[in-house]
Amino acid sequence: MTRDPIGIALSMMNRLAANPLLDRLGLRTTTERTAYHGTRIGFRTLALAGQEFNRVANWLPKKRLPGRPASELFDLTLDEDQQMIVDSLHRLSRDTLRPGAAEADEAGAMPAAVFEATAALGLTLYAVPTEFGGVAEAQSPVTSVLIAEQLGWGDMGLAIALLAPFSVAQAITRWGTGEQQSRYLPAFCEAEPPVATIAVDEPQALFDPLELTTRADITPSGYRLNGQKNAVILGAASDILLVAASLHGQPRLFIVEAATTGLACQPDPTMGLRAAQPATLTLTNVDVSADALLGDDDFDYQAFLDMGALLRCGLAIGTSQAVLDYVIPFCNDRQAFGEPISHRQSVAFMISNLAIETDSMRMLTWRAASRAETGQAFHREACLAKLLCNEKAMEVGTNGVQLLGGHGFVKEHPVERWYRDLRSVATHIGGVHA
Repeated sequence: MTRDPIGIALSMMNRLAANPLLDRLGLRTTTERTAYHGTRIGFRTLALAGQEFNRVANWLPKKRLPGRPASELFDLTLDEDQQMIVDSLHRLSRDTLRPGAAEADEAGAMPAAVFEATAALGLTLYAVPTEFGGVAEAQSPVTSVLIAEQLGWGDMGLAIALLAPFSVAQAITRWGTGEQQSRYLPAFCEAEPPVATIAVDEPQALFDPLELTTRADITPSGYRLNGQKNAVILGAASDILLVAASLHGQPRLFIVEAATTGLACQPDPTMGLRAAQPATLTLTNVDVSADALLGDDDFDYQAFLDMGALLRCGLAIGTSQAVLDYVIPFCNDRQAFGEPISHRQSVAFMISNLAIETDSMRMLTWRAASRAETGQAFHREACLAKLLCNEKAMEVGTNGVQLLGGHGFVKEHPVERWYRDLRSVATHIGGVHA
């Protein structure tokens, strides 16, 4: 966020909300509510101001956000803007996402109240440069991971649905041509931004995103897409889709609008992430124009995959933290043989391992995101973070259920839902991009 008067005022409100004196005075709830609503209004004010002064009348030259200068030390300290984002999204997750998560999982759709509350924050503004109406001034994969982590703490299914449009906007910002950016990015800064998603996964054994069966053939007017995608987040509800397809044997992304002839979508029921409405997308002779091919010579498909892996890691970290935060008080309160079960060494060690694994996932992911943000090679670090999160996220979910005993098996407690959602991390369900 830019450091204008609105940003400074919001920062001051968040500092006030963090003051421990509020608890002694009994003003914690009132102050946090004021800070939360103030943040919503501030974000929307920024959006409207951007629309007023940066409305695109003609195609603008493509805009590439600069990276941040590399530091000699790996510094984990959040700056003021990042801390404000973390605090605001944590309140959103605590007050809106988590209370609505069970209903969303049962219905297999995002509740209207959750959608309205999150839309009011203007999340996609952070993905769009100021020239097109957003507030982004530099590439910030670290901030993207922090956003994913806080939303994942609330509920991974809702979080991945909320991040899908954010991810599409970031991909267009990072690689889109001037025409593509001018056409689509201002829409993401509107009061009601378009629903957008990414379609990469395919229903085949040992799927490799570098070896796509969905193909793009050149036609006189552009390209023709044929293939099938599965586990497409918000597939049936999206207005814009980024579809991965093989062009001349090389994987590329194509911007496909939902109204395009030849698109067919049907529900794709899954074990977890039910609130994200995963769907199967079938493309049959889908004709798109020549400018539907995302980017030009600077497009980097491997970086696209690595960024997506980091955002999935952020979701895994947030949900793992939610499991840890839930099982500690539960084990302290649950009595067995006249004492809390947390006094048992096996239980205490298991909880300690949950904390160690969650923090190790966080450190590797932040390290990879930091290298990406400063323009350094980060493929190795992203792969290490992905591998660790793939393994440890499932372990955290399993041990969380185990620590609750029989309570971990019933829907009365959210850990069983978090377990199902964390299983999706290793299977790479959902297209997101940092």
